[in-house]
Amino acid sequence: MTPKLAALLVFAASCAPASGWAYSEYPERRVRMVVGAPPGDSIDIQARLVAHLLSNFFRHRFTVENHVGRMGHAAAARVAKAPGDGHTLLVVSASFATNVSLYPDLPYHPQRDFVPIARLATFQHVLIINSTLDARTLREFLVLVRARPGRIAIASAGTGTTSHLAAELMKLRAGWLNALHVPYRGGSQALADVLGNHVHATFTSVSSAHGHVRSGRLRALAVASEERLPLLPEVPTFVESGFPGLAASGWSGVVAPAGTPYDTVVRLNLAIGEALSSGLMKQRFATQGAKALHEPPEHFVEYLRVEIEKWAKVVKASGLAPE
Repeated sequence: MTPKLAALLVFAASCAPASGWAYSEYPERRVRMVVGAPPGDSIDIQARLVAHLLSNFFRHRFTVENHVGRMGHAAAARVAKAPGDGHTLLVVSASFATNVSLYPDLPYHPQRDFVPIARLATFQHVLIINSTLDARTLREFLVLVRARPGRIAIASAGTGTTSHLAAELMKLRAGWLNALHVPYRGGSQALADVLGNHVHATFTSVSSAHGHVRSGRLRALAVASEERLPLLPEVPTFVESGFPGLAASGWSGVVAPAGTPYDTVVRLNLAIGEALSSGLMKQRFATQGAKALHEPPEHFVEYLRVEIEKWAKVVKASGLAPE
């Protein structure tokens, strides 16, 4: 454990409310970090990087367990039932905030049944098309979609993912475009089929698209961020292309079951922040096109609330919400 982290953890102990939870040693045993994605997925890689450093910091093992199924529902439902003692954590992505609107029968609620600990990273999406498609700008692509209703296929990493809802938001802002949604089990499969010209377009991470755009196999039309991005500086934002407010960031984070002690949440938050502050970790996250973050738990609480409300409106307006 670094001297800086030791000092932070002492501070964390002093942060525990006098009338609330009592400070306790943490962790007392192995900590499970559950991921609702397969090994090798970007969120799984991030979880394993963080778990390794937390193991060194706390002198207890932090291990990653993959529970794949139902868009991450199975993993979240499992962790929601775990004791709130900080020894079972859930590593989540943006779908953690969107699933609650798409699937009202979920056996858990992200705000009621979990305590946000820390966001890990954020990354930006870009709309890409196969270079054989006769469109070189966003407006030309939208004209093409209107001219061929229901025949332009937009792939996504899965129903409810940011790549899916970013496309739905684009269709709404463009005036109820009739494009075919083709969900995949992960962004890499969706990207592969755009490259193979089996589907026409997708929203994907800038890092995934960058090399293919440079080679000419894919064409980048717009980035779903507030500013242009260093990897694709020539690609305009949706705002520049006439679509204000169209921003869709992917993200990852760590949450714990409801009832987890406050001092445990703070200790984990500070430890994760220390882990992500190293240049090596920032570089490793950057290779995935992700920007490592550190913010207080309260910021994550508010961010999650805003994300849930934002995408709930998109789901409802798009007609995706079940009756």
